[in-house]
Amino acid sequence: MNKTWCEKQVRFRHYLKSLRRTSGYTQKELAELLNKPQSYVSKYENGERKLDFLETVEVFEACGKYDVSELVDAIKQPKSK
Repeated sequence: MNKTWCEKQVRFRHYLKSLRRTSGYTQKELAELLNKPQSYVSKYENGERKLDFLETVEVFEACGKYDVSELVDAIKQPKSK
């Protein structure tokens, strides 16, 4: 896996964690909404598990978000100064 992809994965995970927190959910609460164990949320937030597109959409829906373009912007390569 190239370095750029790894950096995007990190930004992706940070975005999902931030989304959960700003939605006011603990890992356990979000997992319950997703009908998953708490470890499911913990593992994708920590990089032990990757989410596919549909799983990502489920997380968005559970958090009350529907605009995936915000996610795309969040994982783009940061602009150089």
